[in-house]
Amino acid sequence: MSETRSPDEKLRRFVDSFLLGIPHIKALGVRYHGHGRGWAELELPYADHLVAYPDADQSGGGIVASGAIFTLMDSVGGFSVLTAASQMQPLATLDLRLDYLRPATPGESVFGKSEVHKLTRSVAFVHGMAHNGDPSRPIAHMTGTFMFTAGAKQ
Repeated sequence: MSETRSPDEKLRRFVDSFLLGIPHIKALGVRYHGHGRGWAELELPYADHLVAYPDADQSGGGIVASGAIFTLMDSVGGFSVLTAASQMQPLATLDLRLDYLRPATPGESVFGKSEVHKLTRSVAFVHGMAHNGDPSRPIAHMTGTFMFTAGAKQ
């Protein structure tokens, strides 16, 4: 007899399999913030170990490192592709570009939102942005290309 799961249980399992199944996302403390068909939003909570220059004076200290933001945006880009595909499946990032517009606000979480604007059988094209909670003040704009890798030859 097959187990029937509620929509909430299916959502929790989908999110958990992504956030907890990828070690570097788990290590950074990335959290689920929301998603829909073809889009996703994740949060990178502020943490002292993510600061680029921890010994800098007040004017340059407390800013989340760009590498952590890049990882957030790569992760949310892939997650948005999975929401568009409506299933968990292996992906590879083919190309990812971030255009940084300003530093992250010291001491604040960074949110990454991504949306799929074209999905084919093997490739997805996404765009998105990172911000500190106000999308009208982006930290960075992102464009990316992801490829489904199930069955790909090594």
